[in-house]
Amino acid sequence: MSRPVVDRSDFAPGDYVRHPRQPDWGLGQVQSAIGNRVTVMFEHAGKVLVDTAVVALEPAEVD
Repeated sequence: MSRPVVDRSDFAPGDYVRHPRQPDWGLGQVQSAIGNRVTVMFEHAGKVLVDTAVVALEPAEVD
């Protein structure tokens, strides 16, 4: 029995991002990233699962 192939994400746990359509969510930190499914913990929105095929998360720098 072979294991399924997991798509590589553009993001890795620990990366900081912003959601371009939800600027009020604040800075987010990637918790997990498998293919297009990226779980992000945002400052003002909590944990959110983002489909990067639909939303292009923006890489962010930490001040």
